[in-house]
Amino acid sequence: MNLKNLYNLLKKEYGKLGKWWPGTSTEILITAILTQNTNWKNVEKAMENIYKFTTKDNLLFFLYDTPKEKLAEIIKPAGFFNIKAERIKNLLNFLKKRNFNLKYVEKEPNLREKLLKIKGIGKETADSILLYAFEFPIFVVDAYTKRLLKRIYGLNIEDYDKIQELFHKNYPKDTRLYQEFHGLIVEHAKKYCRKKPLCSKCFFGKKCNYLTSPLRTY
Repeated sequence: MNLKNLYNLLKKEYGKLGKWWPGTSTEILITAILTQNTNWKNVEKAMENIYKFTTKDNLLFFLYDTPKEKLAEIIKPAGFFNIKAERIKNLLNFLKKRNFNLKYVEKEPNLREKLLKIKGIGKETADSILLYAFEFPIFVVDAYTKRLLKRIYGLNIEDYDKIQELFHKNYPKDTRLYQEFHGLIVEHAKKYCRKKPLCSKCFFGKKCNYLTSPLRTY
């Protein structure tokens, strides 16, 4: 099966997801860090805690002014709260130097490289911010993407840049497409292509390399 068919096959099954990642651009800057190594329900709980003290319009200013120890306590439901509080602070320090003006930040040259220099912001987090908060046409690679490539296509690629390049070559650089595609991959990985996959129920059937592989150990 050709990789170019993956988007259409997933969309046929799950329908139109649109942007998929919820929230305003400001919220996405924060949830992109909160979602590291946890599930979305925990992120929602952390955001609910934050909004007990502030409003959406004042979100970045409030978090910037909140002491790191207090911030860690507020975002505790998201797990790794001390580490994430520090990472949020690092991002906020970057934004404060730009007066929290996201329109200005968006136009800054080499923004991806600058985000990656922020301690705690890796490629997946940086690209999530770029794709969903700033709407740059850049494909986000996560663990689910790697899993689907390995199982469906037998492509055992771990390098982030190589996987991203593969999608950039096979699909047009389109923000809406990449936003929805990322969501479709996540939906499929959660519903069928789990760590312990539900192959007997999956619509890919024998089109999937994993189902026909004699050594199904991944």
